[in-house]
Amino acid sequence: MSPEKINFLRKKAMEIRLTGLEMVRNARSGHIGGAFSLSEIMSVLYFDKMNIDPERPDWEDRDRFVLSKGHATVALYPTLALRGFFPTEDLNMFRKLEGNMSGHAEMHHVRGVDMSTGSLGQGFSAALGMALGGKLAGKDYYCYAILGDGEIQEGQIWEACMSADKYKLDHLIAILDSNKVQLDGTVKEIMDTGDLKNKFESFGFYVQSINGHDVEQIADAIDNARNNRGKPSMIIANTIKGKGISFMEGRSEWHGKTPNDAQFDAAFKELKEKYAELEAEI
Repeated sequence: MSPEKINFLRKKAMEIRLTGLEMVRNARSGHIGGAFSLSEIMSVLYFDKMNIDPERPDWEDRDRFVLSKGHATVALYPTLALRGFFPTEDLNMFRKLEGNMSGHAEMHHVRGVDMSTGSLGQGFSAALGMALGGKLAGKDYYCYAILGDGEIQEGQIWEACMSADKYKLDHLIAILDSNKVQLDGTVKEIMDTGDLKNKFESFGFYVQSINGHDVEQIADAIDNARNNRGKPSMIIANTIKGKGISFMEGRSEWHGKTPNDAQFDAAFKELKEKYAELEAEI
């Protein structure tokens, strides 16, 4: 990947954070922590890897995306807006009674969302169904799903893993946002999920472990997954909850907490400084 492309994707990730933070400030509500750990992943998927057309969100041969950790719309909705699925002004309707842009992923009212999610564990099963449907129909699209590492404490995740192995769904590419922090503590404190690489491999997955904030590693892992044959893929993306805002990073209280005015100002200042640094690189 060229230095220019790396810089472009890193800037897009920062734009996703800035746009999402503005969306939360306007709504005075939203899940920041687990969305900001996803920003580089969303940037690579939507601005480099996925075969999609914002002018045709229902295009039959498009790649599909399911946000199984469906509360992280502070990453999803800004990404869709920046990619051109709808105007960024529509984000002003986020979590407003007079709008249709709910706090969890909503497919019926938000252009570009492939599956409504929010009940943890269920989105991965839906992604599996999309991948299986594509295989049965002889389609060549990929289905991407993002899971949370608190979410994988749900038993339904592992039922889906068994099915993915049974049907050899090599066009199913799951990305685990392993920020190691959930709603009210660390994953290890609440329900330690153990050696995830060995665990997913034992369920028949092709597994890679990467730095989930390194756009080049993310892109390479997706390429490797697409070149894999006969197995579903799991990319364990090691990330930091609240990435980009120093006073939020790695802290469970920022799972869904709304900053006060001073905290919003400090967060915007920090993100804009980081964006300016990226602009100065090229």
